[in-house]
Amino acid sequence: MKTELKEVSPTQREIHIEIEPEAIKTVYNNVSQKYAKGATVPGFRKGFAPLDVIRMRFKEEIKNEVLRELLPEKVQQAIEENELQPLAEPHLHFDNMENMKLNGSEPLSLHIHVEVMPEIPTPDYKGLEVTRRVRPLPEGEMDRIIDQRRQSGATLIPVEGRKSEEGDTLIVDLEGTFEDGDSDPIKADDLEITLGDEGIEKSFTDNLAGLEEDDDKEFTVSYPADFSSPMLAGKTVNYKAKVKSVGKVELPELDDDWAQSLEEGYESLADLKERLGKDLEQVSNSDADAAMRTELINKLIEKHDFEIPNSLVEAQARNLLNNFAQDMQQRGVDLNKVDKEFVQMAYNQMRPQAERDVRGAMLLEKIAEIENVDVTDEDVSKEIEMMANYYGVPAEQIRQSIQSQQGGEANIANNLRTRKAVEALVKHAKVSEGEWVDPSQANAPEAEASTEGEEKPKAKAKKAKSETEEAEAEEKPKKKSAKKDK
Repeated sequence: MKTELKEVSPTQREIHIEIEPEAIKTVYNNVSQKYAKGATVPGFRKGFAPLDVIRMRFKEEIKNEVLRELLPEKVQQAIEENELQPLAEPHLHFDNMENMKLNGSEPLSLHIHVEVMPEIPTPDYKGLEVTRRVRPLPEGEMDRIIDQRRQSGATLIPVEGRKSEEGDTLIVDLEGTFEDGDSDPIKADDLEITLGDEGIEKSFTDNLAGLEEDDDKEFTVSYPADFSSPMLAGKTVNYKAKVKSVGKVELPELDDDWAQSLEEGYESLADLKERLGKDLEQVSNSDADAAMRTELINKLIEKHDFEIPNSLVEAQARNLLNNFAQDMQQRGVDLNKVDKEFVQMAYNQMRPQAERDVRGAMLLEKIAEIENVDVTDEDVSKEIEMMANYYGVPAEQIRQSIQSQQGGEANIANNLRTRKAVEALVKHAKVSEGEWVDPSQANAPEAEASTEGEEKPKAKAKKAKSETEEAEAEEKPKKKSAKKDK
């Protein structure tokens, strides 16, 4: 067999292959004999029809089977001879498809296109400049968190001698049917609805006020077209509510006794606030570090332009699309009813982000090589221990869960290798400390100065989770609520 390698582009190789007649003839004869033994031909006993008759009668079947038996081995041999590592299945093309003969009378000529990893240029990653900005504690943030803790320990006290009013919390069984009949009915039992709460639709407050335990109420809600929940947007729903109880939320007193009752080692309310302040400060610093790393990676990507494999971009775009689909499903969207054109549009919008993700991963891998990054079995074990502590489960349970996923512990090792490459990027960067700038306001001057007809940029697709994060994420039970999507 003869092969000739051509470089089409940094990520594409073309191999021209010529398979010798002798190899073709051997396969052709074997396939012909197999058909001759099992074929039934009118006028001949089974297995006794002349070989020439078999070859004429089953010409196309024999031709296709010869190709199926011959090509995989020869294509693989050509790839190995040229020391290529394909990223996807090679694309095969015959040089003379119409006049191709597979009886061994002449050689078979074809060529294959193989996608490979490009030679990544040595990245210029040292001396990148970045400003680290720590978000100050927002006014009232600590009080808000403490109030959330008090809410979690609140008691629902039944009201007596009056009907429900704003501020009361009702426990209801709710059923809803859509007027258009196209959507599945809504059914929720033991739903907590606090009348007048900012997260509750005003129509619920209006219709559920003035009720008592065991009362039934029917009402209709017409949702605007831009409503936050896609499942309800633009729809009219007829609701039936059964009131099971009416109560008033009673919060625990904000004092030392309450702080001690949390059983988290707080000696007093002042102790709780001091430790909470330190925790919030730590979170702000962690967020600042994460934002700094993200900015450095973005600068690294923008600084290096090179061709990247299309198959990797497509795989990452599909990964982003799957995450987007899961998010839509969690918001109540029936994926079976999503228009195919919308899916294609979403996929096309995610490709630029996918390209950045792939380019960033390739650059970080190159940095890992330059920095001689090494991930040991001990590193992987320590990471599993940290994950076990975070989720509050035995390390062996985490390990078994990881091993059951595709890639297993290699995913952990790859994530650690990437993390160490980012650490090297930070180590060689020029980092300065700066005042906090609200990201939502950072580009306001540019937005105001833009031309009137300019198209606004669309929100970026959500970053795909790493396989390890997806494998270990546990679905937390959610409190039933009639609150609007935020």
